[in-house]
Amino acid sequence: MMSRISRGALLGVAVGIAGIVASNTPLGLNLEENQGLEVLFLLRGHRTPPPDVVVVSIDKESADQLAQDDDVTNWPRTLHADLTEKLAGSGAAVIAFDVFFEEYGDMEGDIAFAEAMRKAKNVVLCERIQSEKVVVTNAGGAPGGQIEIARRFPPIFLFANSSVASSPYPLPKIPVKVSRDWMFRAATGDSPMPTMPVVAFQLYALPVYGDFLRLLEEVFPARANSLPRSGEEMVLSQGLKGMIQDVWEIFEHEPLAEKRMLDALDSPPLRSADEKTRRTLRSLIRMYGGGATKFLNFYGPTRTIPTIPFWKVLTFGDAEQGHPSPLEVAGKAVFVGSSESRPLAQKDGFYTVYTRENGVDLSGVEIAATSFANLGEDMPVRPLPFHYHVVTLFLWGLVIGILSFIVPPAFSIPAVALLSLLYLGAAGYRFATAGAWYPVVFPLLFQGPLVLVGTVAWNYLALGRERKNFRRAFEYYLPVDVVDELANNMSGLQVSNRIVDGICLATDAEQYTSLSESMDPKELAGFMNRYYEAVFDPIKRRGGMVSNVVGDSVLALWLPSRDKPDPLNDACGAALEIVSAMGQFNRSQGMQALPTRIGLHSGEIFLGNIGGPQHFEYRPVGDIVNTASRIEGMNKYLGTRILVSQEVCSRVNGFLTRDVGMFLLAGKSRAVNVHELVARLEESSPRQQACCARFTEGIEAFRRQAWDEASGKFRETLDIHEGDGPSRFYLNLCARYSQNPPGDAWNGVVRIESK
Repeated sequence: MMSRISRGALLGVAVGIAGIVASNTPLGLNLEENQGLEVLFLLRGHRTPPPDVVVVSIDKESADQLAQDDDVTNWPRTLHADLTEKLAGSGAAVIAFDVFFEEYGDMEGDIAFAEAMRKAKNVVLCERIQSEKVVVTNAGGAPGGQIEIARRFPPIFLFANSSVASSPYPLPKIPVKVSRDWMFRAATGDSPMPTMPVVAFQLYALPVYGDFLRLLEEVFPARANSLPRSGEEMVLSQGLKGMIQDVWEIFEHEPLAEKRMLDALDSPPLRSADEKTRRTLRSLIRMYGGGATKFLNFYGPTRTIPTIPFWKVLTFGDAEQGHPSPLEVAGKAVFVGSSESRPLAQKDGFYTVYTRENGVDLSGVEIAATSFANLGEDMPVRPLPFHYHVVTLFLWGLVIGILSFIVPPAFSIPAVALLSLLYLGAAGYRFATAGAWYPVVFPLLFQGPLVLVGTVAWNYLALGRERKNFRRAFEYYLPVDVVDELANNMSGLQVSNRIVDGICLATDAEQYTSLSESMDPKELAGFMNRYYEAVFDPIKRRGGMVSNVVGDSVLALWLPSRDKPDPLNDACGAALEIVSAMGQFNRSQGMQALPTRIGLHSGEIFLGNIGGPQHFEYRPVGDIVNTASRIEGMNKYLGTRILVSQEVCSRVNGFLTRDVGMFLLAGKSRAVNVHELVARLEESSPRQQACCARFTEGIEAFRRQAWDEASGKFRETLDIHEGDGPSRFYLNLCARYSQNPPGDAWNGVVRIESK
């Protein structure tokens, strides 16, 4: 038989392969990017951006303060000139404008802005790219399809010639959720151009350009010779963007360029460089080697990156304007663009994972600043490489497949759920600390449920096969209905022995010995078959099963099931019906009567194969069985028909019972509290109820050793019911104990010496 681990491994392999295939479909990739990333961002929460990036917001507040139009394209360029001078004078390392300057404004303002950029020597401008779909016709003039043409709209020549560089930064618009951006983007058939954040970061990293160039020369000496020899040379010749494209082409044509340069970075002499230099060089290498796009590692909702309104920048250091403190942008990259903090005022926004928090989209300039910050700290969101992605999904399917089989079925769902939480926690930790993006949608919402469904289906089919085997094996020596009952309650057919919490009913017939002596065997067999038919019928109808039949004794069992977790009421009902059936049976037999006594007890039973190599019996064994038989025997002393233990009496309802005492039964070391089962409560007579109440008063006096009082109560009970056996039993005890008291240490237990 296939082991549980083998079955789990087989299911896990199938689920692992299913997860790999499903996650790499277009729908799977979309789900993981939109829902999976969102889960990881929500788990991580907000993240503090690096201190070297600032956003200057062109917002409605600034428009109102500066008495300008809400449309920034109508603002006089002198304001941008003043802003540039203010930022450059305060030591800003890079000034990037996410504003389109495609048209000339007033001559004075344009010249002022151009002069400010020329003096600053660190301004990057944004270009606009507009995509158009053009219908292509065939030779006959009929439409043959569409092609998409991208057109560039650079800044006016005056500005383009005054800035360090200009570059586009295209992003999708609503309703598409922005999760990634372009690092390099081709337009109008040209080779890929660096986007604005890339240009801004390369400009920011000019202090380490010499070290970067030495790394390139070490790894690719022939290719590095064509690059500018210094950062200042690039800025003066406006060759920054061209240099970036040249380096990009090196990395594109050399698949191992990133790895080789990172290895060179860890070799002398740069291995001993300061940490900031090494971090910046590492970021540059990964920027060029990271592909044309990257996933954005957002820091939080709008204004998470430090933001200063446009108008406030112009007033910093001006005591008359109420802002005497200096503008703290020294050594930082400053991104200037439209950005609002209120949804009603926002006109330029992009839907991101953090849009839901306050209803305000991130603006384009904030996304550009986020992209720059990700480059600076070398922590964009990095999906697992394809082979790691495949291995992760395969191993996850294998692990949860095996787990679902090695734990009991009732715990498979909690076990898989707990392991899924651990996986989600580990994925969230890696995402928060390293930007590593592990798949979460398909492992947790596809593979996990698929394993559980597969486990249930497999176990169901296996259980069907095992039950057939069980029936074939046990029908040889157990009745069919007993086999059915056991099959429905067995937790595993490969284990035939078990411990169950059940109810034992033991019966015994009076006068059987004398009756058997007076009848021939054939007649006795027919008589006993009719007797057992009368006994078995209430047991079967009440859901019990006959376990043993020896001579005139019967042992029946009630085991808990899904429909009836506690069948005690059925067992007690069956006992009353047996007594009633025996009354009818005995009346029909005339002189050949077998009055029947019954004992009931409940608790743990060992149910399994008992015997030797030549013969086995499937039967219950345990103290519960023995105690039920001893309780049945107490009927002879008390003159009763049905006695039950305290364990039974305390859990049944709807029956009239009475406590008939604590007894140390023959062969037992612990006393048993015994009760008489009188009748169903709704069928009991006032005389039975009065008899039980008066007897209870007598038994309480008996336990206090008030022998005269107890005797009086028992006589009153006999006045109500002349044939009450327990009252006669205790009257005799009271008479004996009044002559020979049991002593002060006596606890009310009556010792029974014989069975």
